[in-house]
Amino acid sequence: MIGGKRLPAVTMLFLVTTALTSLTGFLFPLKSVTPAVILGILSVLVLLLATIALYGRHLAGAWRGTYVISAVVALYFNFFVLIVQSFQKIPGLHALAPTQSELPFKLAQFITLVVVIAMKIAWKRGSSVSSGWQAEASTVPSRIATGWPS
Repeated sequence: MIGGKRLPAVTMLFLVTTALTSLTGFLFPLKSVTPAVILGILSVLVLLLATIALYGRHLAGAWRGTYVISAVVALYFNFFVLIVQSFQKIPGLHALAPTQSELPFKLAQFITLVVVIAMKIAWKRGSSVSSGWQAEASTVPSRIATGWPS
């Protein structure tokens, strides 16, 4: 929705793949509640909110902002997990931050957060809602536009 343009197929692809990513994580045996499980639950809730805003409320009024914020949060959660798993599974990254408390890991997470916030700001600046766009009243006389006889 950056620039006020909708891409329904891309949006659907994002929502479906993100939901599947989160939901398939619950197929693994759970021995206890971990930060990953909590993040998965939060991700599913955020995606549910985005889906309701987009398909249930059709982005009407405040639902537009709700959709954008929830979609951006879902995207951030995806990247957060990508960074965590990358530092766990890629030997070069794992060597830089074996416990994920080291500076390279924290820096990667911080940069991701900054980029996601910048994306939200870019949407805010580019959206017709926030740029002062106002719908103009029709120049057609109301009796003609409504079909009422004069």
